[in-house]
Amino acid sequence: MELRQLEFFVHVAELGSFTRASNFLSVAQPVLSRNVRALEVEFRQVLLERNGRGVTLTEAGKRFLEHGRSVLAQIERARLDMEAGRGAFTGRLVVALPPSVSHALTAPLVRAFRSRFPGATLCVLEGLSTNILEWLTIGRVDCAVVYTVPTSVGVDLVPVLNEQLHLVSRRSDRDCPEPAVSNDISLAEVARKTLVMPSRPHSIRMLVEGTMAQASLKPQIELEIESIPAILTLVCSEELHAILSLKAVHLSGRIDDFTVRPIRSPTLETMLWIATSAQRPRGPLLNQVVPMLQDLLLDLWSIKQSV
Repeated sequence: MELRQLEFFVHVAELGSFTRASNFLSVAQPVLSRNVRALEVEFRQVLLERNGRGVTLTEAGKRFLEHGRSVLAQIERARLDMEAGRGAFTGRLVVALPPSVSHALTAPLVRAFRSRFPGATLCVLEGLSTNILEWLTIGRVDCAVVYTVPTSVGVDLVPVLNEQLHLVSRRSDRDCPEPAVSNDISLAEVARKTLVMPSRPHSIRMLVEGTMAQASLKPQIELEIESIPAILTLVCSEELHAILSLKAVHLSGRIDDFTVRPIRSPTLETMLWIATSAQRPRGPLLNQVVPMLQDLLLDLWSIKQSV
């Protein structure tokens, strides 16, 4: 048995598909298949059941997956220990961010990272929180910022801050002295507005639908749009309303085009978390980056909220 055979098997098992594992590892699918088959021949047991939709683990495969994860984690711990012994922060760190967070955080994060860890490499990915957590679980990313998500045994979550959600509407008269941030609006009133929102499983969409369902309400969603700039353009041009954080509107640079009303009764809030894998060892570089990320978020969001 070779180490790369073990790595190939773990990725195929976790991703549930030779095709997805091939794309993730940048290894030809026949090579993966031959290496996994070699393990099955060596152990004289079938580890994976192949079908048209992918693969599923046999009982033997489930046992071997636990061993494989343990061996690979031990090797990673050894590598990290050797790196820490050199007293330098090196290696490659992959951080994933939701699009609205990436817009504000990427440039300050890159500057801080390059200043503090000149011997290391940073990669930043964008995605929805639900997708990001999947990337974290399979090892595609090392660390992530995510919005309110279901808890998972495979993910460690550190709360950073809460964001109040607002109903965003077109400002009827920009010459009017009416403030951009106006009076509160109740959830029941929001339910009577025609909305443009991201599709499921966007965190704000799930929060709005879940909270309204508890109050026997249902949002009137006319359009599903993923891009926040496009949502704000539609709010201006199509007389629709949106539910966003004040920070998202500020980042658009068009706050004067809108009336923004905090949603109360009940208050709608989403939380930002820093997420890391609970199943993979954390090296010295990641241990330094997590508090740096937390400080950057708190600083940036306090500035945006006070604008």
